[in-house]
Amino acid sequence: MTHSSRTTRPLALVTGVGRRAGIGAAIASRLAADGWDLALSWWGPYDERVHGATDPDGVDAVVAEAERAGAQVTRLPVDLADPEQAAALVGRAEAEAGAPVTAVVMSHCESVDSDFATTTVESFDRHLAVNVRAPFLIVQAYAQRLREGVAAPEDRRRVVALTSDHVGFNLPYGTSKGALDRLIVGAAIELGDVRVSANLVNPGPNDTGWMTDEIREAAVAQTPLGRPSMPTDTAALVGFLLGPDGGWVNGQLLKTDGGFSAK
Repeated sequence: MTHSSRTTRPLALVTGVGRRAGIGAAIASRLAADGWDLALSWWGPYDERVHGATDPDGVDAVVAEAERAGAQVTRLPVDLADPEQAAALVGRAEAEAGAPVTAVVMSHCESVDSDFATTTVESFDRHLAVNVRAPFLIVQAYAQRLREGVAAPEDRRRVVALTSDHVGFNLPYGTSKGALDRLIVGAAIELGDVRVSANLVNPGPNDTGWMTDEIREAAVAQTPLGRPSMPTDTAALVGFLLGPDGGWVNGQLLKTDGGFSAK
């Protein structure tokens, strides 16, 4: 695809869009409706390993919905545990989409429950690789492209990463998310020269298909607004942060959990 064949819509790179029920899919759909073109990444083998199966229609459904909203969509299956693939993702997105990446939204993760007694070195390292090292490499490449003068609109340059405060009995995941928080705050400070606003969004316990009736009831009981969080709730906040009014929000960890974390 050549630059001349594209619309004037800015391009957002969104990771973790493999499952239709996931937060990444909701974010992609929201951004398409908000006027963004999309470069979507996912990794099917992760869904097979963690969720028991891939969602065979997940990416296709998200792409179809985004295209109906007027977006041009580029598909980028990528193993973010591989540092070479992670470091190349921004460049690959730009080459295949034929446009500069204006915003980066990282909704991917490695998440396998374990505690101090059961966490293996291999699992710990994989969580850090996917949840910390990959975002570092993606943001590093994005910043480099902007400093090279890539023509991404200055008023829409954004980095958003999804985080979590779940730690106990989900130890490597929570530890890696804590490191991710510091990484993105660092981006908010260091990328000011290229006018990037960088923030974290904590969705809280989100009903993406994994909740049992017992877990859902517990989440509702702790949420003042009386229901569990949904992927569209997170997508709405991300849409605002990437929108024209979201640029002055920078270096923040924002929660979109209906008050779950307030109790």
